[in-house]
Amino acid sequence: MRTAAVLVAAGSLLLTTPAAARTPAAAPGSPSASEARGTAVAAARAASEGIDFGPCTEEQQLPPGVECGTLSVPLDYARPDGEHVRLTVSRSRATGKDPATGRAVPRQGSLVNSPGGPGVSGMYFPILGVVPGWKRLAAAYDLVGYAPRGVGRSAPLSCTDPAAFHQGPAPAPRHPSAAAKRERAARAAAYARECAERSGDALPHHTSLNNARDLDVLRAALGETRLTFLGSSYGTYIGALYATLFPSHVRRMVFDSAVNPAPERIWYRNGLARSAAFEDRWADFRAWAARHHDVYGLGDTARKVGDSYDVVRERLAREPAGGKAGPAQLHAAMLTAVYYDDHWPQRAHALSAYLKGDPAPLVEQAEEQPEAAAEAENARAVYLAVLCNDAPWPTDFAVWDRDNTRLARRAPFGTWDNVWTDLPCAYWPAPRQRPLDVRAGKGELPPTLILAAERDAATPYDGALELHRRLPGSALVTERDAGSHGLAGGANACVNTYLTAYLLEGRVPGRRASCAPHPAPEPSSPAA
Repeated sequence: MRTAAVLVAAGSLLLTTPAAARTPAAAPGSPSASEARGTAVAAARAASEGIDFGPCTEEQQLPPGVECGTLSVPLDYARPDGEHVRLTVSRSRATGKDPATGRAVPRQGSLVNSPGGPGVSGMYFPILGVVPGWKRLAAAYDLVGYAPRGVGRSAPLSCTDPAAFHQGPAPAPRHPSAAAKRERAARAAAYARECAERSGDALPHHTSLNNARDLDVLRAALGETRLTFLGSSYGTYIGALYATLFPSHVRRMVFDSAVNPAPERIWYRNGLARSAAFEDRWADFRAWAARHHDVYGLGDTARKVGDSYDVVRERLAREPAGGKAGPAQLHAAMLTAVYYDDHWPQRAHALSAYLKGDPAPLVEQAEEQPEAAAEAENARAVYLAVLCNDAPWPTDFAVWDRDNTRLARRAPFGTWDNVWTDLPCAYWPAPRQRPLDVRAGKGELPPTLILAAERDAATPYDGALELHRRLPGSALVTERDAGSHGLAGGANACVNTYLTAYLLEGRVPGRRASCAPHPAPEPSSPAA
């Protein structure tokens, strides 16, 4: 899950929020009822105080056209007068000018983005305003990004010493031994304990529901009576929760590469589905490389390309490239080819060069960067805190072993790597929530837009179908026979036409529409 978003008086906000907020078992005096009231209180305060935007700090690495500020939100929404955390927010103001004609364009408010994660910052979103495909949207909207709670400078969460986060060259067996499984389980349990020790009382409050509540407070602070939102990947789940909790606060909402929001899929079963989909997308990469055997020499069939990859893995297991890149680092680099097909030429070139005696491209792509360790550790900490807190997980490793041993027989590429990523959730010390039943009644929401690629592996296509079913009035735009993760503003002009028409004019293409796939990437020769 990674990855490429109106002014009101405080009194009227307090009147509209309790009626709009629907939480599980929202009986008087229950925790969920308290959180609904706390969200209303926090949003009313934010509407009154706003955000004091100003120049961004040098550390934030944003260009002069972007301004920054902070937003205060309750750590625990059941106690809105208790401890608060501050979220960093970025904004580029609407240009007000059509990029093609130079004519004045009326402002439509703020377009808030969540790029995914959990654990990913959206602070860079306003930079897209200078990209040609986004200039029409940037003319009408203030582009607003933010770092969710725990991420970056937003009360950052840490679960282990960043200096020890990167372990250097490591193995990545597709079918690990019993001893390897015991070692990884022990490591996952130790991580969960350390996370609880380092984060203390804040840990249980890193949840998707709180991320959705934070989004409503941000909406109010921006002076918007209704939210215009672009969520990608995990950001679609935040949007789906928001639409369920605050349907009357939705203006326009785009779900780009949708997570399956069915409560029984959050999050363990979604992980199994992702592992299966990774195998299909890995096959797509191998088939593409085989079509370009004349360029890369990896094999003229998908199977032969897979054999070439296995040769690289085996050699790296014996001798890490440059002393830095072992099988685990190779696999991490190749995962980007599963997410984004524009990475295919670089990844194929690295494999080709290595087999011809030049390890430099592979080392460059697979090497872990020590200077990025703190950011990577923070991202993993937030990822696990949110997912582990959100829902029940199997607490017996035998269940994980059974399910994933079976799955790895037909989907070996990513199965066990996904297990090691999520396994701390088996030992998580914080209380688990019951996932919200995402849905909306007929006519409760304005039209919303779902974008999905049929062969997306990170958020498999059935998630878009499920979200479409749960949100009446939603429109689903499908990129056929394609699998890049995150479509908004990407390579498919057809998809972008639907996106722009919706955000600028509120138009949706009926219930469903489809687009032909964007062109496959052109191969680049090793010499290039």
